[in-house]
Amino acid sequence: MSRPQLLPAGEHAVLVELASLTEVLAAAAWIRSAVADHHPGFTEVLDVVPAARTVLVTLGERGDLQQLRSGIGQLSRLDLATPDPRQPAPSQLTPSQLTPSTTVEIPVHYDGPDLAEVATQTGLSEAEVIDAHTGTSWQAAFGGFAPGFSYLVGGDQRLQVPRRAEPRTSVPAGAVALAGEFSAIYPRSSPGGWQLIGHTDTQVWDLAREPAALLEPGVTVRFRRAR
Repeated sequence: MSRPQLLPAGEHAVLVELASLTEVLAAAAWIRSAVADHHPGFTEVLDVVPAARTVLVTLGERGDLQQLRSGIGQLSRLDLATPDPRQPAPSQLTPSQLTPSTTVEIPVHYDGPDLAEVATQTGLSEAEVIDAHTGTSWQAAFGGFAPGFSYLVGGDQRLQVPRRAEPRTSVPAGAVALAGEFSAIYPRSSPGGWQLIGHTDTQVWDLAREPAALLEPGVTVRFRRAR
């Protein structure tokens, strides 16, 4: 793997730049576990925010930025390019829990307006698209676009399709979608250019719930066909 780049992000944060989403997922999981295990440099971490190619690590005011950078620097000793982030950590850092154990099941009505188009683009039947979407586990990689919107990865590779050539001005809340290597659920009505294959009644963003986001990074997601 390439050496992670540690970039300044203000007085209390470090931006870790990585080469791939696989490395991002492994690095974010490793950092969270170091925080949970109270390793030196990580005790004052307030937030760990993954994105497509970066992980932002934010400290509280009492945190030592140099110590944090030193701790994060040990990522270069890991093989983050492996698909499985649950690998041995450096000898002086042995995090006990690398990824959350939570699995969320999402029932889906596969009635999306783009289901037939996805079938055409992938060379699958509509039933095979549904089977592929429900047949493997997905993982919440990072959030974005809107509160509660989570980019899900790890699904069947046959489902990789481009975004729509023309985005919709309004996508309903609960729409289940595909774009590139990702699947997602729209948390509220909004514009969007993803391919819509169904909808769910599950609320993925609810301010009355703690936490408000149902699909936090690291959570495993299993889709099933609603009956």
